[in-house]
Amino acid sequence: QLQLVQSGGGLVQFGGSLTLSCAASGFSVTTYPMSWYRQTPGKERELVAFISGSGDRTNSPGSMKGRLTSSRDGAKNTVYLQMASLKPEGTAVYYCYAQTFGRWGQGTQVTVSS
Repeated sequence: QLQLVQSGGGLVQFGGSLTLSCAASGFSVTTYPMSWYRQTPGKERELVAFISGSGDRTNSPGSMKGRLTSSRDGAKNTVYLQMASLKPEGTAVYYCYAQTFGRWGQGTQVTVSS
């Protein structure tokens, strides 16, 4: 069964760091592209990071630019989103997405306190 299970969100202080995880089942994250999105109330989901099937990583421009690092672990079949130097505008629900299959993770809340 194809599934994405996220973990690692929570409350973090201004300037702090946080790593989100997205554990996949039913397919290999080292074969298929994966993305990370964020969503704030009243707004559409915004792409923030992308990993191609070959492992090339791309971060989208915007308020989170330079503070995000995406990675993957084939042995754990998991993708990660490392966030650093967080600011209050980093507060959002973050989702991982397997676009080949149109499958979303359940989302995880990140709240950055000022």
